[in-house]
Amino acid sequence: MLLKFTKMHGAGNDFVVLDGVRQHIELSPEQLRLLADRHFGVGCDQILLVERAQHPEADFRYRIFNTDGGEVEQCGNGARCFARFVHDKRLTSKREITVETKSGLIRPRLEDDGRVTVDMGAPVFDAALIPFDGGSGAASEPLNVAGEMLEISALSMGNPHAAQVVADVEHAPVEKLGPLIEHHPRFPKRVNAGFMQVMDRQHVRLRVYERGSGETLSCGTGACAAAVSGIRRGLLDSPVNVATRGGALIIAWGGEGQPVLMTGPAITVFEGEIIL
Repeated sequence: MLLKFTKMHGAGNDFVVLDGVRQHIELSPEQLRLLADRHFGVGCDQILLVERAQHPEADFRYRIFNTDGGEVEQCGNGARCFARFVHDKRLTSKREITVETKSGLIRPRLEDDGRVTVDMGAPVFDAALIPFDGGSGAASEPLNVAGEMLEISALSMGNPHAAQVVADVEHAPVEKLGPLIEHHPRFPKRVNAGFMQVMDRQHVRLRVYERGSGETLSCGTGACAAAVSGIRRGLLDSPVNVATRGGALIIAWGGEGQPVLMTGPAITVFEGEIIL
C-alpha cells in the first residue's frame, strides 16, 4: 500500500496526518505502529486521520491513534493541526469548522496570526465519566502510587487526565511515576499524567506522560487539564500561559460548565509517501 501523508507538529507534539477523504485508509494496529516508529517508519507521537463526517452538524470526522496502535478519544495539539491541514489542503474554505471526535464535537478556528484556537468543550469532573474509580469530583484528592501518596486533580478533557503540582518540573519523576499513574487500577481506561509547576497566577510549566505514547514535548488536552485544575484549586487565573518543552499554549476557562479555549501553533513540517 502506497500511503500519502503530511508531517505536522503543534508545539513539538508531532503527528502524521492522513487524508481519508480523498483516499481510502484502513490501517491495522501493526501498520499504525510501523508508521509511528521513528526508526522504521515516519515517526510521530500520534497519527491523525481526516474522514468525512458522520455527525449531521460536523464538517469532518477526526480519528486519533497513539504509537501503540490504539485509538483514543481526543488530542488538543492534533486538533489544531487538523484545522490547519484541512484548510491548507483545500478540503474546506471555512476558517472555523466543526469536527466530530470520539468524545464529541470540537470547534477549531484559524486566527489571523496563523495560530489556531480550539473550543475543547467543558471539562468533566464526574468520576464515573472520567472514569476514575472512587473519585469524589473534588478539585484535588489523594492517589496512592507505589506507596507514595500523591495529590492529583482528576478530570476529562475528552480523554482522562490526572494533574499534579510539583515544585520543579524539570526534576519531576515523570519517567518513574508517569507509567505508574497511567496504568493505575483506579483509572480503568488508563490516564494521562500531568506534572505542573506554578510560576505565577497566569504562568505554569508542564510535562505530560501521555497514555499510549509516553512523555511528549507537548500535550494540548494536558495543558487544558493543568490550567483547569489550577484554576479550580485557586492557584491560577484565566487565561493561563502553559509552557511545555515544545512551546507555549494559551488556555482560557470561565469556570464550571464553560468551554475551555486553547490557542497555539500548528506547523506543517513536510509531506511524503510511504509503502506499508
